[in-house]
Amino acid sequence: MCAISGIVNTHGKPVSDIVRDMVRAQRHRGPDDEGIFECENAVLGHCRLSVIDLAGGHQPMLSKNGRLAVVLNGEIYNFRALRTKLADYGHTFHTESDTETLIHLYEMYGGECVNYLDGMFAFAIYDIARKKLLLARDRLGQKPLFYFMDGDTLVFASELDGLRQHPAFPWELARESLHNYLSLQYIPQPDTAFKHVRKLPPGHLLEQNLEHSQISIRCYWQADFSIKNTTLTMNSATAELRKLVEKAVEKRLAADVPLGTFLSGGVDSCIVTGIAAKLMYPAPCDAFTAAFNAASYDERDAARRSAEIINKVSGGNLRHHEREIHPDDFALAEKVFAHFGEPFADASALPLFLLSRFAREKVTVALSGDGADEIFAGYERYLAMRYAERVYVLPQSVRKVVFGGLAALFPNHGERSKSGRIRRLLKLFAAPEDVGYFNLLDRCPENLKKELYGPAMADLAERSSSECFTSINWELIARDKVEKLGELDLRTYLPCDILPKADTASMANALELRSPFLDRAVVEFASRLPMEYKLSAKRRKYILCAAFPEFITPELLKRPKRGFGVPIAAWLRGNWKTPVEDRLFQSRLVKDGFIRAEVLRKYWELHQQGYDFGYLLWDLLVLAMFLDRTPAR
Repeated sequence: MCAISGIVNTHGKPVSDIVRDMVRAQRHRGPDDEGIFECENAVLGHCRLSVIDLAGGHQPMLSKNGRLAVVLNGEIYNFRALRTKLADYGHTFHTESDTETLIHLYEMYGGECVNYLDGMFAFAIYDIARKKLLLARDRLGQKPLFYFMDGDTLVFASELDGLRQHPAFPWELARESLHNYLSLQYIPQPDTAFKHVRKLPPGHLLEQNLEHSQISIRCYWQADFSIKNTTLTMNSATAELRKLVEKAVEKRLAADVPLGTFLSGGVDSCIVTGIAAKLMYPAPCDAFTAAFNAASYDERDAARRSAEIINKVSGGNLRHHEREIHPDDFALAEKVFAHFGEPFADASALPLFLLSRFAREKVTVALSGDGADEIFAGYERYLAMRYAERVYVLPQSVRKVVFGGLAALFPNHGERSKSGRIRRLLKLFAAPEDVGYFNLLDRCPENLKKELYGPAMADLAERSSSECFTSINWELIARDKVEKLGELDLRTYLPCDILPKADTASMANALELRSPFLDRAVVEFASRLPMEYKLSAKRRKYILCAAFPEFITPELLKRPKRGFGVPIAAWLRGNWKTPVEDRLFQSRLVKDGFIRAEVLRKYWELHQQGYDFGYLLWDLLVLAMFLDRTPAR
């Protein structure tokens, strides 16, 4: 696990000092080692968090003949099996590193090598003799990769902060990206906050041929929801899923450094921790839980109960570590969200950062439950959309009047409140069917944007951010309408919110986070399951819970899903009130005309009076902090 950087051009040797600066800007991701490789047309940089082959895994790594140079961020879980096959073809190895396996695999298959990889990764391979560059990103997007072009020069890095060290970094803001961010709390891929900077999408390759100044980007993998295994009974599917998830956890236990798990009060982390503890027995398995002093967000009792159940099943080797964290330090918020390099407002990054810091005191690698909600229909909103399907038989004109009117009767006391949940459901029923799901997620509807926008954003006020979803609807292949939303989340919410949050918050603490549910075999198996195996009439993640009955007790199933949130709305009225008010109204957000001060003031005062505009104000605060870190151009 580490960070990669590089500059490749067609007109002479890049400046190695720039790449060195790019590496050091990302040093928090890899504090154990760093290296630079340079040749006529390319400079590659790397900083390393040592996890596998601590002594022999230095990067950049060269092929034996000196023709190839590679930098890798992430882990290739099947590298030992690949080594065995490659050795049969005559390849010889000099290290125990997965990076060396990647080199030999490329020598045999070129860019098609990605089809053989099982892991989470972003890598660059430069073919010195052929003057060709290959950039690749893993199938689900667990490892990040950003790039921009400056004429014939391609610059890439694991983080935007790395890219920004290049003197030609294109600072021009992508205002449409900021417009979409206010609705979604993240910037949809492949866009970034900067007009000429891109994210390489998950499951994609970028190939650059320097001799012809050509760049091509192509997709090498997507989950296929079109084929269903209808002959597989529920019992058989449950047994097969159990084997696949256990194997996925086992793969991710391979490390030459201390390893543990994250344990919340939910289903996903309980399954991962339980399997890990059983597989590691009799060696101890360390599990880490973050506790809060706000009761509605605190899951320590549930996590303790899960730990007790796991210890009964595993033989008693689980060591449960718990710490009460206090993410309400405003200076911490500025530090954490600066790591993203662009506006990103999923506030659960704050406790995740602190949980990662806590875990890093004892381990270098941790396993998490990320991904299960998307592939096994775990979000409450999927069940809401199933209910909405039945309501959508009524004309929208009728639904708008009836359900829209009912929604207006419920006060806005926050999304975690009972009234807030009912209000959102009624607004979903009132919405047009084609934008109902987007409206369920939208944190800043178009009418609010029109009211808020100043001169710098006014021309975007009429553009609906729902186009972020509708523009890719034609590419979705799932037949079931609700399953299609899960497929959409695999293309949007998972790689643009959940995974950047996990990677950034953990790697800021030099902690490697691994996600067994995002194993390729697990995802592909889940995509072929009939939807009723995943989402029953009242149960979400139906088959996943059925696969691990020893961990998923009736008590656990009855617990409400809380997520990993924080009480932002209360903080904005409490100890954050003064610094946030100063930042909002003294920032470029207002001074440069992005948001109208008088309208912002209105919503600020309403929030102080007890109305809940926490999401809106938090999104604007994160945008303000980003703008203040960004040179005006």
